[in-house]
Amino acid sequence: MTETAPEKVNGHVKPQVSLLKFAPEQPPAPAAEQVVEKPAEKPRRRVRIDSLRRVVVETRSNPGYRLAVRHGAYVWGGTRILARRAWDSRTAARYQRMMRIAEAGGNEELVREWEQRLSSYRAARQKRRMEMLQMAINAPKALLTGTAAGAGVLLLLGILIAWNTHDVHDVLAPIEAVVDFVGLVAFVAGVVWNPLLCALPWLALATVWAVGRHQQTAPVWALPVDQVEQGVVPDEGAILRALGNLGIAPLNKAIKEGWQPRWVQPTTRSGNGWHTQLQLPMGVDVEMIADKKRTLAHNLLRKPVEVWPTEPRDQAGVLDLWVADPGVLTKPVPPWPLLTEGTTDFFKGVPVALNARGEQVIGRLMASNYLMAGIMGSGKSSLVVALLLGAMLDPLVEIDVHVLAYNIDYDPMRPRLRSLVKGDEEEHVVAAMDTLRALASEVSRRGQELERIGTETKLTREIAERDPSMRPRIVVFDEVHELFSHPEYGKEAKELALKVTKKARKTGIVLLWITPDADANSLPRGISKTVSHRVAFAINDHQGNDAILGTGMHKNGYSATTLVAGEDVGTAMAAGFGKTPGLIRAYYVRKEAGVDEVTPVVERAVALREGVAPADAPERAERPDPLADVAAVLGDQPRMLTQEVLHRLAERNPGAYREWGPADLKRALEPYGAEPYKSGGKSTVARDRVQDAILERLAEESDEEGADEI
Repeated sequence: MTETAPEKVNGHVKPQVSLLKFAPEQPPAPAAEQVVEKPAEKPRRRVRIDSLRRVVVETRSNPGYRLAVRHGAYVWGGTRILARRAWDSRTAARYQRMMRIAEAGGNEELVREWEQRLSSYRAARQKRRMEMLQMAINAPKALLTGTAAGAGVLLLLGILIAWNTHDVHDVLAPIEAVVDFVGLVAFVAGVVWNPLLCALPWLALATVWAVGRHQQTAPVWALPVDQVEQGVVPDEGAILRALGNLGIAPLNKAIKEGWQPRWVQPTTRSGNGWHTQLQLPMGVDVEMIADKKRTLAHNLLRKPVEVWPTEPRDQAGVLDLWVADPGVLTKPVPPWPLLTEGTTDFFKGVPVALNARGEQVIGRLMASNYLMAGIMGSGKSSLVVALLLGAMLDPLVEIDVHVLAYNIDYDPMRPRLRSLVKGDEEEHVVAAMDTLRALASEVSRRGQELERIGTETKLTREIAERDPSMRPRIVVFDEVHELFSHPEYGKEAKELALKVTKKARKTGIVLLWITPDADANSLPRGISKTVSHRVAFAINDHQGNDAILGTGMHKNGYSATTLVAGEDVGTAMAAGFGKTPGLIRAYYVRKEAGVDEVTPVVERAVALREGVAPADAPERAERPDPLADVAAVLGDQPRMLTQEVLHRLAERNPGAYREWGPADLKRALEPYGAEPYKSGGKSTVARDRVQDAILERLAEESDEEGADEI
């Protein structure tokens, strides 16, 4: 490095310029290096996120990782399931859960039934605990007593052996033999115990793994590749892609803005399909999804009948999506369970269909009524036939059928029917009206009979068995639109139909209203609100759908408008068979050329019916005469204790007097002045009072007959 001498210019020293700034040791920074680096941080962060996502995807697609996650999920899920089962078996959790489900479904009767079961369970549990405490207290004493008794028996046996062998050492031989046996058992246990102890954790692991594998507790992405074909398993990704291609503007906007759904329930295996629940974004409701059901099914590689988007009753804004396995709902329904053998109980119901998950559906009969509708060729008769054939296998049931058209669906069942009227002429409409009027009177009569019994709130099998006039009845009105739209009888028919439907349930009378139409003219207003079971087969529009299933059902996704008559035969959207509406597939009992499955069932029903006395008509039903019956049980005794009179009345006519108490007897005899009175502090019935009452009644009847003759 050199320095120059200062230079003078006009007597002034020229400023010296240092050459250091031009030295090569400190060259100017390149322009590229002078760029501020802060703006580059965002791209780097995005690169890191993309790299992380790529790592996650590669990791999840790794076979070894998928295998570990899958089997780990099996173990964890199986442990959780078995723990819950154990908890349910040892606590009242199961009863409380079923009560909550029944309460959510509005089934008060089922709630009371589970309350009774819970009370019985708690009483039995308390009894077991007290017995175990008592056992713990008595165990030492019992053990000591048993040991002493056993030792005494062995010692006595040793004495007998020593007496026989003349060897005093044999006195202890039985005790020594027992000690040797105990030692042998201890040795065997010691040999087996260690291997068993080592194997127990592995056995437990295998058990929970098997349970988890059977219940498919592993996430969908971790399943084997051959089980997760592209689009076949509707996992979360497939569902979001399907929803994003429905053409719903608010949903597309939410997805573009980065909407991330909250999965209320991830995709899990459910029966013969997959079930999931997710919270929809703002501005999107379930009705929008349901209206695009065909497109949604197409996006999920399914048919429309295999995809059911609905909204849970207690979760507003949640999409409840059930997707069936491909083709499972188009396969034939299994044979009806009662096709070759078995009987039924009217008060327990009969198998009539399968739900979408492949589970059996029981059609309740007692305290039930049915409304079925669907266009021609949708398969309404398949459900009706299964229901009636099941009811026939209970010998107590009486069945009447009115078909306001000419068809042969019910002809094979004629031998077991009490009556079958079919046709659309004026006389057939009149016959249906006569039956409706008779039903109105029958419902009132049965209600009075149940009220007279007093302790019963509804018909039971015991009452029906002892009183033929109270037998269960099923009355079918098919093509009922012909009756309700009749110019002369339509208005009266609608009024009677509503009246009977509302009051008949507890009296053991079941009504089936069947029609291909579902408009205001063919159905009484409010009929769908009154019946317990509503079944919609293929329907053309959502107004008809809601007329059958109830207002707002189409909006919530419970719609039969996507069903196709002639293709989805026997498939229907139904309400009343469970806590929530759902898809059902009726059993098909065939009656066609070359195949007759109905007649053998009817013949079995007729054979079961033999030996059962036919139900008398209400007008001919015998009524007990308490006054005459009390006189008969008194005989020649001047007086008798009230309890003894009641006992003899129950022996004389169990069907009428089995449930009677002192208040019932007083109520029956008081109008005649022959009621029980106190004698010696005890309630007593006097023969003189009863006989005077009978004579007075006969005199009144004679006076009435004479007045009628005049």
